[in-house]
Amino acid sequence: MPRKETELEIAQRAERIQAAIAELSRQKSEIEANGEVAPAGCYVARYQARGQKHRYWYYQLKASDAIFSKTNKKNEYSRFQHLGKAGSTAHIDGVLAVVRRVQIDELTRAIEGLKESWSDLYCDQEKVGHRVE
Repeated sequence: MPRKETELEIAQRAERIQAAIAELSRQKSEIEANGEVAPAGCYVARYQARGQKHRYWYYQLKASDAIFSKTNKKNEYSRFQHLGKAGSTAHIDGVLAVVRRVQIDELTRAIEGLKESWSDLYCDQEKVGHRVE
């Protein structure tokens, strides 16, 4: 017959979950403060332009929806933001912004999962007639 968890054991588990949430939230804030974060769903794409004699590789930030302001037209948006040649400041900044977005999205999912886990601790207790405050 399985033994019932004590209120202390549940409280300790809840504290560990809360500590993990706090740590992940701290990491998320640090990443956000570290630089620009790309909009959700964006990625860096490489494309080729052809000159008269040569081919050139350029990079752009791509989005699934038109979210980037067009530089030459007011109130019009594009799905692409030009980043320039490999290694340009805009290219590197774009790559880092996308990486930050991915990290933030993953941390957010982990935090939400831990919040559900914390909630489960107390939902389980209510089912067996014990409420831990």
